[in-house]
Amino acid sequence: MSVSLWCEEVDEEQNQNQTALRAGWDPSVSGCRVIQRLLHVEERYSPSVLYVSLIQQEPGRREELTKWTLQVCCDCGCDEAVFPLAVSLVDRFLSALLTLPVSPVSPVCLAAGCILIASKLTECETVTAELLCAAAEHDFLPSSLRDMERLILATLRWDTAAVTPQDFLPHFLASLEERGGTFGTELLSTLRRHSDTLASMCVCDSQFLGTPPSLVAAASLNCALRGLGRTCHTELVFLGEILAALCQTDVAVLQCCSEMIEGALRQRLRSGLQRGPSEKGEEVESERPGTPTDMRDIDF
Repeated sequence: MSVSLWCEEVDEEQNQNQTALRAGWDPSVSGCRVIQRLLHVEERYSPSVLYVSLIQQEPGRREELTKWTLQVCCDCGCDEAVFPLAVSLVDRFLSALLTLPVSPVSPVCLAAGCILIASKLTECETVTAELLCAAAEHDFLPSSLRDMERLILATLRWDTAAVTPQDFLPHFLASLEERGGTFGTELLSTLRRHSDTLASMCVCDSQFLGTPPSLVAAASLNCALRGLGRTCHTELVFLGEILAALCQTDVAVLQCCSEMIEGALRQRLRSGLQRGPSEKGEEVESERPGTPTDMRDIDF
């Protein structure tokens, strides 16, 4: 008697050449209720004030580590949610080291361990320990990486599903549409991609360390709307007020954070052009910073 599987699974050999399918957007799991829940728990995953102040005094080493983490996530084809979650785990672990008697750890092995955990939380096909060891030029063994994974989980007490700016972006976009935003399918996809790029830039930049993920997400989306230049000034003001209300902040705070993101983007684009053959920094200064469609277009 033949029995068909309810989910119509196929064996591994038949599935080798197929792309993994993901569930579509479900409107029933969006809206103000979900945003309120995310706002309620986001502070729980923030690093300590002491850690933020120490890092902002000497941000170089953290930015090198986040840049390496971003490069590995891009090279491994990770989901967009892996990178910000991995960096959040790195910051929370290092923040905990200030108060816990834990021996010093290898920064690269720590970042690889956080990528491994973030990939397991967000992806169906996770990054392997062997691939991460190769990305680190075999600076550590797979067994050492698994030991690091256990150390991270024990230090964070297995509370690893942190709230990141990327968690807010789809809900903010859906709320803007519900409240009068006129976005076509193509524009909506572009806004999501550009705002995700800007939010990832903020994750790398230590000056945004300690800023609530909701504010980073709202300001990144606000910058993307302004950078695309497809919306009139009146509508931009209206959408900015909605974003400020969604993340429960003042409009002036949102605009200040947006200007900080645009300033950071200008600086990074200028730095990239200075390494190019013919572009001039003055040309970048005179224009509003556009929002690149790929994270690697920015000189992180």
